[in-house]
Amino acid sequence: MNIPLLDLKKEYELYGKNIEKAVVEVLQSGSYILGDKVKQFEREMANYLGVQYAAGVANGTDALLLALEALDIGEEDEVITTPFTFFATAEAIAKVGAKPVFVDIEPDTYNIEVKKLEGAITKKTKAIIVVHLFGMAAEMDSIMEIASLHHLKVIEDACQAIGTEYKGKRVGSIGDVGCFSFFPTKNLGAFGDGGLVVTNHPEIHEKICRLRNHGSIEKYIHTSIGMNSRLDEIQAAILLEKLKLLDMFLFKRIVVANKYFQELHHVKRKPPQYTDKRHTYHQYCVEVEERDRLIRFLNQKGIATGIYYPIPLHLQKAFQNLQYQQGDFPVSENVAKHILALPINPTLTVKEQEYIIQAMKEFAGVLP
Repeated sequence: MNIPLLDLKKEYELYGKNIEKAVVEVLQSGSYILGDKVKQFEREMANYLGVQYAAGVANGTDALLLALEALDIGEEDEVITTPFTFFATAEAIAKVGAKPVFVDIEPDTYNIEVKKLEGAITKKTKAIIVVHLFGMAAEMDSIMEIASLHHLKVIEDACQAIGTEYKGKRVGSIGDVGCFSFFPTKNLGAFGDGGLVVTNHPEIHEKICRLRNHGSIEKYIHTSIGMNSRLDEIQAAILLEKLKLLDMFLFKRIVVANKYFQELHHVKRKPPQYTDKRHTYHQYCVEVEERDRLIRFLNQKGIATGIYYPIPLHLQKAFQNLQYQQGDFPVSENVAKHILALPINPTLTVKEQEYIIQAMKEFAGVLP
């Protein structure tokens, strides 16, 4: 077999004709930037996520950047986040001139360790960027309580967590601002880059819309310095079609994840399952010993894997100015040495998954 980590070609077979029709409609319309498709997508996403306002932007990184700017976070400010996430989370903090302050992660969820959060708060702290990593919701009740106590803003980095739920609420709708990415490999992916910023605060939404469009709401009238970060009509049209299948695809991911959970008894650590959280499994990551040897073994059998993430952010060269050292965040560092992502395509067949599980058991020597 040949089983990729994600099979976008198979997905395209399910919605390709509808997307092609939608794209042609945009091409024929002559309206390509901030037109009707973007407005429709913003409305439908706001409704899906349970928020008042949504603004389409160019990508998930810009979503984070715009959220920080809209909350007036910049020079001399500190923003707390996790060292175990994609680089863009902390990159956006640095880009606005603020200082990323890292807090280690929980060993089971890989999300920020709430018990260590207050210890990182200083007089300069202005916000917390909460990452819902791999589609697992962070402990938002506790985080919001801490933020309220210390008068901090909360930005939800839900770039990997579209449709994820926490106690009946979809993530992105709980903090002051929610940020989403529609990079092609995301659970709701565009055919290029795309992003979204959501909020329940009208003044934040107005500022996001102004900043994404060169600081302008009225054409050629610029009230602030902004940037060019707009979701285009073609990507909005594509996302509108894919949104129709999103919940079906998420359900399939959950089914695949449940099968892994039941069958991979021998694996050191698997994603935990909670009754008050809906994990949407952007990645299905396990922790294993002899990771490199397992990767080679699975590769020989045609099974693709991935490592998310091999180097925590506090050890990245780009953040050496923060003066963190090896050992500062031991949980993140340990996870980085053992974590491995298995295929969890929504188009993964039962036969393919059984083949993966069999291979995992064969490597571990636990076959009956």
